[in-house]
Amino acid sequence: MEVPQPLQTLAKTGAIVAGGIICISFAASTTIKVIQSATEAKRKSTAKPCQGCKGKGFHICKLCKGNATIQWSPLYDPIHINPCQCPTCDGHSIQRCLNCVGKGYY
Repeated sequence: MEVPQPLQTLAKTGAIVAGGIICISFAASTTIKVIQSATEAKRKSTAKPCQGCKGKGFHICKLCKGNATIQWSPLYDPIHINPCQCPTCDGHSIQRCLNCVGKGYY
């Protein structure tokens, strides 16, 4: 069974347009990534280490102080207090530095 000529032309045109959009999208995303990496490398070479995390990008959680759990009770009940997972660090005991956003430099 043969496909009609107008339908073949429409399919070819659609494939060309879709391929062009995909190629332009790929080229744009690659260009943006290259520019970002070049800018990041330039910033890294001249930037000072972060004073908050000493250039590591992470520091001990301020809420749980590195225990990964907090003492919490929904009501004020000094007798029964539940240990719960720390909501700030999600139980990992460390959190990303908020000064440098985990990059380790300003």
